[in-house]
Amino acid sequence: MYTHEDLAALQAQSLKMQGFIRRQTFSPEHEKTLRRFSSWEVAELIFRINQSTFRGRLAADPDLPGGEVEEDGRQRWFSLTEINELRRKMKINRTSLMPKRPAGKRAIRVAISNFKGGAGKSTVALHMAHAAALDGYRVLVVDFDPQATLTHSMGLHDVSEDLTVWGIIARDLVRETDRMNAMPQAAESGTALPQRRLPASVRDLGLGDLRVTDFIRPTAWPTIDIVPSCANAAFVEFASAQYRHLNPDWSFFAAVSRYLDALSADAYDLILFDCPPAIGYQSMNAVFAADVLYIPSGPGYWEYDSTTSFIGQLSEALEDLAHGFDGTFPAGKMRLPKAFLDLRFLMTRYEPGNELHRAMLEAFRKVFGDTVCNEPIEMTRAVEQSGRFLSSVYEIDYRTMTRETWRRARASFDRAYEEFRACFLDAWAKMEDEQ
Repeated sequence: MYTHEDLAALQAQSLKMQGFIRRQTFSPEHEKTLRRFSSWEVAELIFRINQSTFRGRLAADPDLPGGEVEEDGRQRWFSLTEINELRRKMKINRTSLMPKRPAGKRAIRVAISNFKGGAGKSTVALHMAHAAALDGYRVLVVDFDPQATLTHSMGLHDVSEDLTVWGIIARDLVRETDRMNAMPQAAESGTALPQRRLPASVRDLGLGDLRVTDFIRPTAWPTIDIVPSCANAAFVEFASAQYRHLNPDWSFFAAVSRYLDALSADAYDLILFDCPPAIGYQSMNAVFAADVLYIPSGPGYWEYDSTTSFIGQLSEALEDLAHGFDGTFPAGKMRLPKAFLDLRFLMTRYEPGNELHRAMLEAFRKVFGDTVCNEPIEMTRAVEQSGRFLSSVYEIDYRTMTRETWRRARASFDRAYEEFRACFLDAWAKMEDEQ
């Protein structure tokens, strides 16, 4: 027989071991750091130019960052900050190396979501964020999942639940309730609208006074920030149900959208949501805030079945929450019924030599048509290793394995990212200017 006391004892035992686990996973300083990138990587894999052209530009312009040369080698190694300075200052054939970014539009928002755990949501979010950062984009990732895999992969551990998505939702409850209470009296009767009262247990948290930036943390990547998650944020599902009871008029599903609307339009280029494997208060906030919905799925039948159930239940939830609205919404910039600028299914853990995997990919294409990504993410040894060490293939130094093994894994994610980039650039083109 096991009770809550036994579970608490197991948690305490696990907490004692966290330091050891971190030492096995991250750098000796117990903090995740971003490696430098070789001149070969910068030229051929990041800037997509010839190495001799890159070396010639460096030699011709002493004002360009020169990187560092290791004691036992001749190759230069560059930090991401130096890479971005090179990107700003260099032109190839009079063409800028800066990434495409439409003027006057806010960051594009992409939710990565599905029912099934292990479908690769966090892996996809991590790799797309890192690939976009190497491509020159400024990225904000929002971890909606209390498992906090993405948060841990970004090197964050000591996270207060107040500064997670739960805190954003609770903050929104306070602010929306105050907004509703401050509304003018009814025009016809002259009577005041009913006052919605929040208990001290909610107001005394002080979340309503937090600034937008209080929830955002830096990462080891200089152009990637994160709204982190933690295990204690799991109670958001229970708390949100209580909050809806406290203020039935509160549009809980728009809390994160309103929060992101308060960010400067040019603060970021890309905002990625890593969603929990369920449809609940957090995941619904993610999909309502998203412009694009990316649905990863493994190559098995049960994963296909789970994906089918997910889109069915998501459809019902979106319809229910949009009931009674016709293009207008009382607070925020959201329009209802909810519409995505694009929708994609992405197969993960794919093995090209596996007959079953090939059959499942064809089945996905037959069922979901053009919404299925052309480039599945292949399962390789480097991908397995990156998952084990909570790192992306972009963070792994290719000298720790054969270059061909590393390059094959990176090539799969590069192809998936190029398709992902085309998707969000197309969505940007569809986005209305006033957003």
